[in-house]
Amino acid sequence: MTTQRTHDIGGVPRSRIVAASMIGTTIEFYDFYAYGTAAVAVFPQLFYPKGDPTAALLASLATFGLAFAARPLGSILFGHFGDRVGRKATLVASLLLMGIATVLIGALPTYQQVGIVAPTLLAVMRFSQGLALGGEWSGAALLATETAQPRKRAWAAMWPQLGAPFGFLLANGVFLVLVLCLGTAPGGAFLTWGWRVPFLLSSVLVVVGLYVRLRLTETPVFARAVERGERVKAPLVEVVRGSWRQLVIGTLVMLATYTLFYVVTTWALAFGIGKPPPAGTGLGFAYVDFLELQLIAVVFLAATVPVAGLLADRFGRRPTLLVVTVGIIAYGGLFGVLLTPGATSTASVLLFLVLGMTLMGLTFGPMSAVLPELFPTNVRYTGSGIAYNAASILGAAVAPFIATWLATNYGVGWVGLYLSVAAALSLAAIWVMRETRDVPLDDDVRTGRVEAAAVDGPPR
Repeated sequence: MTTQRTHDIGGVPRSRIVAASMIGTTIEFYDFYAYGTAAVAVFPQLFYPKGDPTAALLASLATFGLAFAARPLGSILFGHFGDRVGRKATLVASLLLMGIATVLIGALPTYQQVGIVAPTLLAVMRFSQGLALGGEWSGAALLATETAQPRKRAWAAMWPQLGAPFGFLLANGVFLVLVLCLGTAPGGAFLTWGWRVPFLLSSVLVVVGLYVRLRLTETPVFARAVERGERVKAPLVEVVRGSWRQLVIGTLVMLATYTLFYVVTTWALAFGIGKPPPAGTGLGFAYVDFLELQLIAVVFLAATVPVAGLLADRFGRRPTLLVVTVGIIAYGGLFGVLLTPGATSTASVLLFLVLGMTLMGLTFGPMSAVLPELFPTNVRYTGSGIAYNAASILGAAVAPFIATWLATNYGVGWVGLYLSVAAALSLAAIWVMRETRDVPLDDDVRTGRVEAAAVDGPPR
């Protein structure tokens, strides 16, 4: 019986749970990153009035940030149903919303065709993407953690985290192939219709994701909480009233992770392909060349996410994150050395990207265990989602915009200082955070009693 339960959760093979949590987040992040890439290379040219290229880029990045404003709303909306109805149904709904919004982006008319309506529709679709991803991450994280073996939660929870690098590789890989085949000349095939292909391809990926997720059952931890009558009518009210401290800590813990990733990806791409001095303040790389460097660096993100899961299970969440966050602070001091416009090299840029992505994997890997572990079962979807996505506003939403402004007006070294300050705030939050490695997820919130049947039996 014990052997069966090791591989079978509620009649569902563990391999299917892993696939559902990872494939779903891969699709969601693919959709999200496809927009991020287009926001730098495509949308400023096609969805905004012609004129100042920097103004168009900043306008595009502002729309890019709109999704992050929507993500906390998505975590509240989907968190409500995730804590009231269940994890499975909510995960299916979030995937559908993301897929529909992304496909519609691929079918939008441009500014030249419909004027101001084009960026307006683009903003609506981007907002919808944010709502969807606001509900996606928490559900995938809970699917992994609430079916995990004791003392192996961080390892189980790192599988949905792999959706971030896999989605990035897939989205940017598709863009790279299209650019290599179609070119980027104004009026050419890529800017005429090729940029739409990555968004339209999302429909195929969504069908695959839905097939996997519809074959799941509810997590045993949530099912037992329902049996005990622990569901609350208003999860948002309950989590704010009873877990406000965890919300603040969880949000700040995630701040450095978000700021780091979107500085090293979205801002770095815009800065890398920007005009070099004296005409500009960028590095002057060709779009294809810089994208290739980013794809190499993301492999290090994918490789270090599992390492972070192992470290967090072995040494604990706090020690692992404290060391990595100190590393991020130090990394911020290298920006002025590795990214000096007019005096940099391909090797130094690649080193910058690899170091950033390695640190990203080490800090991102444990988060899908850390944030759910901060909250009780009946508000876990809502609480972890709000913390994760509130950090997206403070970190990711504004990071490319602030970094672009700082680099243009004060130099690239100030972008590194901005990252270091964000990491210092995370360091303080991690310092006061309780260690959650041994916190039981399947506890009776009325009595504090831990269910004897918790998940999978004794640790091995």
